[in-house]
Amino acid sequence: MAGRRVVLVTGGGRGIGAAVVRLAAGGGWDVAFTYAANAARAAETEAAARALGAEVLAIRADVADAAATEAVFAAVDGRFGRLDGLVNNAGITGPRGTLAETPDAVWEGVLRTNVLGTVMCCRAALRRLPAGGAIVNVSSRAAGLGGGGEWIHYAASKGAMDTLTVGLAKEAAAQGVRVNAVSPGLIDTELHAAAGMPDRVARFASAVPLARGGTAEEVAEAVVWLLSDAARYVTGANLHVSGGR
Repeated sequence: MAGRRVVLVTGGGRGIGAAVVRLAAGGGWDVAFTYAANAARAAETEAAARALGAEVLAIRADVADAAATEAVFAAVDGRFGRLDGLVNNAGITGPRGTLAETPDAVWEGVLRTNVLGTVMCCRAALRRLPAGGAIVNVSSRAAGLGGGGEWIHYAASKGAMDTLTVGLAKEAAAQGVRVNAVSPGLIDTELHAAAGMPDRVARFASAVPLARGGTAEEVAEAVVWLLSDAARYVTGANLHVSGGR
């Protein structure tokens, strides 16, 4: 199919998602992205992507809401008439706490956004993606580390995402669509401050073999590579971008 390819990035207004939007735009993709609430940051991301030559569509939406998710994909259909890639980046940590301290409502909210939101987006994308299309799920090293004492609910949701990636890669291969994951480690974004731990990257950097936190741009490079034809024989993989942690 001729023309610029189109990628949808959920949670693309800031942090890792915004870095993916910018890098994809600079790499020849047109981009649609969702954001949850921060319209000012989303506008900055949209302007940056447009300055790189991309056509851009920013959509305020909650991926945990089924009707909103369907509306997002309908908007992409209306603007671009195609979809070639999906990056499932939207996610929430929930508050810090042990399992005993964390109420069911927190578990339900985290699982609904991080797991069911991803499932709904994948289902809608698979109805549209052509052979050669790709899905990249932004997971977390928390899935392997467990999140005990901090975000066990978040870690569990990302473990589900990892399993989904493996299983869906096998299903989607029949239509020529690749499905992979990227698992960031300790990345210097606003996520930590939003969870009430603004100094978390500095506190834990010494536990990273490469002795520093990572950047959103370093994660985005892995995501955009997995979207690209350079990764055309890669599916069912989970690329750790974690400095060895």
